[in-house]
Amino acid sequence: MGALWHGFADMGVVERDGAFVVARGEGAYIWDDAGTRYLDATAGLWFTNVGHGRTEIADAVAEQIGKIAHYSNFGDLTAEPTVALAERLAAIAPVPGSKIFFTSGGSDSVDTAAKLARRYWQEAGKPTKTLLVGREKAYHGMHVGGTSLAGIPVNGDGYGELWDDTRTVAWDDAKAFLSLIESVGADRIAAFFCEPIVGAGGVYLPPDGYLAEIRDICRDHDILFVVDEVVTGFGRIGGEWFASSRFDLQPDMITTAKGLTSGYLPMGAVFIAPRVAEPFFAGGVWWRHGYTYGGHAAAAAAALANLDIIERENLLAESARLEKTLHEALAPLAGHPRVAEVRSGLGAVAAVQLADPAAAPGFVKDLRAHGISGRAAGQGALQISPSFVMTDEQVHELADGFAAALG
Repeated sequence: MGALWHGFADMGVVERDGAFVVARGEGAYIWDDAGTRYLDATAGLWFTNVGHGRTEIADAVAEQIGKIAHYSNFGDLTAEPTVALAERLAAIAPVPGSKIFFTSGGSDSVDTAAKLARRYWQEAGKPTKTLLVGREKAYHGMHVGGTSLAGIPVNGDGYGELWDDTRTVAWDDAKAFLSLIESVGADRIAAFFCEPIVGAGGVYLPPDGYLAEIRDICRDHDILFVVDEVVTGFGRIGGEWFASSRFDLQPDMITTAKGLTSGYLPMGAVFIAPRVAEPFFAGGVWWRHGYTYGGHAAAAAAALANLDIIERENLLAESARLEKTLHEALAPLAGHPRVAEVRSGLGAVAAVQLADPAAAPGFVKDLRAHGISGRAAGQGALQISPSFVMTDEQVHELADGFAAALG
């Protein structure tokens, strides 16, 4: 019996079959502990945007740790790379003048935005605005707030009601949000949380015009618009740093993590528009919130090196290339009798939806037998979210591996 308790796992099956141990990675490939090579279809867990084995990032982290690994970001304390990273992120923020609040990861970022949304309305003199609204299929991390906001019921099973001041509406119908506003009143709703592309819920692309319609509804009814870009941020949307820029969403907050460091160290960040930040920067107001490792100096050094690579190698354009190549290479799979549909065509993401959702866990192991490391997401979808360094030739290798696994 092993000591490690894996996340999102049937531990009885893991104990029976053993773990899949990843020993190293280089570019778009990983190797297991037996030395077998696999094409990494998911860039780890959506995050290795610059690819595996980037010693430049390791060197930056080692240099920073040699000076000071971390101290604290509370009060007036900080570190040089943390300040530099905040300024750099503010410079690429979709909303000019945004402030940057650092966290330890995506779940932290979501709960930070949830708390700040409610606290903002207290400062704005509208204390009844406490309700937080999410969407069906949505994933917003696994802290209490994010679990309550999410639209994946199975992730909340067995806990009872965690946070009762949340509601869920249809993921693809802005009119459903309008109906909720009419039902409970805009004076009750603090914020609407939205993934531009539904990620862990199965990779669902937004209907045409949906995101802009939601943006306008939030503006018209004085509701904060929180865009969850933990997956889509830092280039995965294709051609832009953020989906909020690509679709001109002008959000009040953006939650990020994953691609910020390409997963080389844990780190997240919340982008906070001037409107929301202003009451807290005017003086005399404490926001009693923060994380021990928020703004971690070595993680900030990793993020800065990661952003350097993205810019120097023009990986935003490479992500846009993958958007097109994935769409073309995976399209033939939709004709296979085991496949219900292929979802792709927006950003460096895709999903192969199996007709039998129960077959997905076994199919992940079938993929490994054909040299592909993949992952199931949502109800029977096979997630595809490669590193931006994946070549077109490797995309076709990926598609061939899927076709072989389908049989």
